[in-house]
Amino acid sequence: MRGKTLYTCSDCGGTSPKWLGQCPHCRAWNTLTEGPAPAPASPAKRFAALAAPQPVATLADIEAADVARTPTGVDELDRALGGGIVEGGVTLIGGDPGIGKSTLLLQAAEALATRLPVLYVTGEESAAQVALRARRLGLAGQGVRVVAEIHLEQIAATLEAENPRFCVIDSIQTLYSDTLSSAPGSVAQVRECAAQLTRLAKARGMALVLVGHVTKDGQLAGPRVLEHIVDTVLYFEGDTHSSFRLVRTIKNRFGAVNEIGVFAMTERGLRGVGNPSAIFLSTHGEPVAGACVLVTLEGTRPLLVEIQALVDAGGASPRRLSVGLERDRLAMLLAVLHRHAGVASSDQDVFVNAVGGVRISEPAADLAVLLAIQSSLRGQPLPRGFFAFGEVGLAGEVRPAPRGQERLKEAAKLGFSVAVVPKANAPKKPIAGLTIHAVERIDEALAAVRP
Repeated sequence: MRGKTLYTCSDCGGTSPKWLGQCPHCRAWNTLTEGPAPAPASPAKRFAALAAPQPVATLADIEAADVARTPTGVDELDRALGGGIVEGGVTLIGGDPGIGKSTLLLQAAEALATRLPVLYVTGEESAAQVALRARRLGLAGQGVRVVAEIHLEQIAATLEAENPRFCVIDSIQTLYSDTLSSAPGSVAQVRECAAQLTRLAKARGMALVLVGHVTKDGQLAGPRVLEHIVDTVLYFEGDTHSSFRLVRTIKNRFGAVNEIGVFAMTERGLRGVGNPSAIFLSTHGEPVAGACVLVTLEGTRPLLVEIQALVDAGGASPRRLSVGLERDRLAMLLAVLHRHAGVASSDQDVFVNAVGGVRISEPAADLAVLLAIQSSLRGQPLPRGFFAFGEVGLAGEVRPAPRGQERLKEAAKLGFSVAVVPKANAPKKPIAGLTIHAVERIDEALAAVRP
């Protein structure tokens, strides 16, 4: 006799008794997958948890102290984590296949093994393949313990016997538990295995890193509840055809979010990039039309990124394409440029690109994008050593960007000499070697760069 089935959403983990084209919980399409329904709990078990009430404390009386961190030995990874690993902290890291997740974690495990007991659990490769990668990276591997296992109960027993302080699970989608009948990688298995490992890490005070697969859209595969279970979520970004990689923090219960670590892939593994602004700036012998340098903010780190724009004659349906920037915001900025600065581009193709494959989401990039478009449209390069930042509103006003003083000082330190910034971001004291044009509206910004 066939058992009862339940349909589970791969995005949010919500359930439905029958298949639907759209998840009734998160409204995602074609995400419901069939699986066996769990057996209903007996009334005795259902009310077994109703025990004596737990002691409750007043918030003001609770002693709060900063969490202790252990540096991993990989500086850029420590930056993304907020300073290092935390005892009992669970980190989820995702990225495209072959981008360098296992390489980075193996390097971190090697550096930590000199100070802590380390266990590397591999579910996708054999122990020999992990050893081969370590040899290729020039790692000694003397203190790194390795086990190839995908059975959750066996992994829990191994953790009990080895008692590591740092553990890597590569990857969570390969694990399965005997308590569930579904296949490895299913929503129920991923959620259950992650929850069990998280409870184990909290109970033992072990720093745990879970490697997660990503979907075609670049999001972490499996239910979104997986991101709520863990303490920190890192995304590995970058083009596999480029040697540069970014580790971006999306969630961090122990530190700041939107921090990034910048790495360069070499024959000896991933190496941290001390001055990431250098890789996001093109090297032009002379200033070229359509290029404007932006000072963006990634967490606590100001980065200089070159924004390139190309405006060309379009047809009946001109295209608006952007790489590394929001396409909808580009269309809005073009409308503002026309309405409040009299620069029309309705019959032109407009292409905008952020150099180096970096993704910029903050609105402080608006002013640099518009100045790059204006420069390309007129065929007039911006001055040498020029940069800009600031948000542009629909009324044509230029709004201030957060932490403007740090952006200005970072650009001046790298040798830039001319800036167009919002008036509210103008420094009270002059910055040596920097000429600043403080503007309030977009037409003032365009006038400031005209020859």
